[in-house]
Amino acid sequence: MWHVVGVSEAEEHVYEALTRRRQATAGDLLGDVALSRAQLTRTLGRLVDRGLASRLSGRPTRYAATPPDQVATVLIAERERDLLRLRTHADQLAKELRQHDGTGRHPAELVEVIEGPANLRATLVRLQREARVQIRGLDRPPYLDNPVSGNTEEAHQLANRGLTYRVIYDRSALAIPGRMAEIWRGIQSGERARVASNVPMKMMLSDNRLALIPVMTGGQLADAAYLVHPSSLLDAVCELFEALWERAVAINRAVVNRGGADHPDAVELAAESHPGQLSDRDTELIGLLAGGATDERIARTLGWSVRTVHRHVHRLMTMVGAETRFQAGMEAVRRGWI
Repeated sequence: MWHVVGVSEAEEHVYEALTRRRQATAGDLLGDVALSRAQLTRTLGRLVDRGLASRLSGRPTRYAATPPDQVATVLIAERERDLLRLRTHADQLAKELRQHDGTGRHPAELVEVIEGPANLRATLVRLQREARVQIRGLDRPPYLDNPVSGNTEEAHQLANRGLTYRVIYDRSALAIPGRMAEIWRGIQSGERARVASNVPMKMMLSDNRLALIPVMTGGQLADAAYLVHPSSLLDAVCELFEALWERAVAINRAVVNRGGADHPDAVELAAESHPGQLSDRDTELIGLLAGGATDERIARTLGWSVRTVHRHVHRLMTMVGAETRFQAGMEAVRRGWI
């Protein structure tokens, strides 16, 4: 354990052996550690120099161990000071690099290639942690990880830093079983989400400073991504996101009152008997309709038959007094359901 505060393995063994004996000569310790007498003597000298032990008067020379709680307190304090100095130095170096990025970066350095799943995941986390104002994302299949598992870093940033997240989902992403529920959880945490019919690529923007764009080849996701630094290219992808955002359909979670019911059918009946409230399935259905999903895709996503989809769409139309699906959608917008 002592290596975390700069104590070598040999020093650790000798110190702990001395601590258990409280006081001992070098000869007493020879049987406790796998060191020669010369190595043991040198190690005891280093312990004395570092304050982990002291020499006692008399012959032969005896050593006494400094209490371990005192040693730990002193060494941890020293390490904390060292770490603080490192943090200050790293911050200053990063500041210099950011200034350099804005003025003197060579064109060949404006786009980095990040390779390997582990490096991609680490870069995604870094972009979110370094963002000061907002994260913007374009989301579409395929995915590096399970798309239903969610973005744990986003949940942390929304809860602890109040970072703004704006994400545009391709409507094909909504058809993945369980994905709609994961998107709703993000919205409940504060994410602003919209749906578009043709999201051209996957992307994450960290403020206006960095963009991470996964590499796609032949419709497949490669284990690589482009990291774009401040440049005209970064300006272009920022403008692309804002243009797509303006055209995408916003999704908001409708108010759900379960009334204590646990069974899905009981939730549906509660929604029907209280027309101003929606079940979880209703909100998923409205979101899929807003994204332009076909009845067949809705059926696959929600695990229904096409006939069941027709029945629920008709029920929603009746609930809002609409004669067409388009009128139902307009009424859903007016009521703030999407």
